[in-house]
Amino acid sequence: MTTMPFATCSAPGYLLAGGEECCSGEVVEGRVERMRVEVAEGLAQAQKVLPTKYLYDARGSQLFEDITRLPEYYPTRAERALLEVRAPELARLCQPRSLLELGSGGSAKTRVILDALCEVGCIEVYQPLDVSVSALAEAAARLRTEYPGVEIRPLVADFTGELPPNDELPAPRLYAFLGSTIGNLEPDAAVDLLRRIRELLGPEDRFLLGVDLKKDLARLERAYNDAAGVTAEFNLNILAVMNRELGANFDLSAFRHRAFYNTAEDRIEMHLVSSTEQQVEIPGAGFYDFRPGETIRTEISCKYDRARVESLFAEAGLELERWWPDEVGDFALALARR
Repeated sequence: MTTMPFATCSAPGYLLAGGEECCSGEVVEGRVERMRVEVAEGLAQAQKVLPTKYLYDARGSQLFEDITRLPEYYPTRAERALLEVRAPELARLCQPRSLLELGSGGSAKTRVILDALCEVGCIEVYQPLDVSVSALAEAAARLRTEYPGVEIRPLVADFTGELPPNDELPAPRLYAFLGSTIGNLEPDAAVDLLRRIRELLGPEDRFLLGVDLKKDLARLERAYNDAAGVTAEFNLNILAVMNRELGANFDLSAFRHRAFYNTAEDRIEMHLVSSTEQQVEIPGAGFYDFRPGETIRTEISCKYDRARVESLFAEAGLELERWWPDEVGDFALALARR
């Protein structure tokens, strides 16, 4: 897969590592071409897929924030509650001078960690890393006001690609990957990411992972099929992104949202189902035919238990140091080191 490297930005006003802005039209052009290649590759597969990251434009990011407040969607509340319980222990144990977060979004839950690190008095730098410029810019502005004693270094990057070097960040460092976002990756891709993180860890550095745990199937499926239809709107928004960014002609009314639990793979799958026979054009990428009932998979969300997390860590050369599940078995935090 072609991905956006950490050294570039994808639109005017994107913040880079030092806080500077990038306004290069050539960079925008390059991002669109990378999107076109990735989308063409995905739609050429027997099971058509669209890269999950393209769900998260400004509209998609707002819809996801709305989803996190829905009664059916438990993961965000469960993880935040768990962080509030475990963050003080995490801070005392790791005492990082630098906190680096992959896929940081609005950094909402990260504030729980930052508060605990400030209480211990160790934190100097927070580096949120995300593909969404709007999320980074808004979060960085707020964080600089809320944490004046912490240097905020936002970085535009796609964590499925190259990870930035950390030589300029004071050690020890804590890497955080929250929200069970690792569940959006196929197992091989998850191990590859963990290996790349492992290579960046020094002897005193740690890695914190948030994972959604296996549970009652009906409860899992309700979380991705809310009664208000917000998740359906979120899912369909990826087609609006394709139309806007690539000039595609997807008819959003000709697709419907479907989410279900794949028991063989222990994961939720989100699909868009074609309601009719149709052909979609993506200029520069080709024409794509859809049969009635044919789907585009837009997201997977793997569910875990301790054994599965330990297996992923072992393959990546990481050692599980702490396993912190919540009391009801909804969510867990896993702390690892080299």
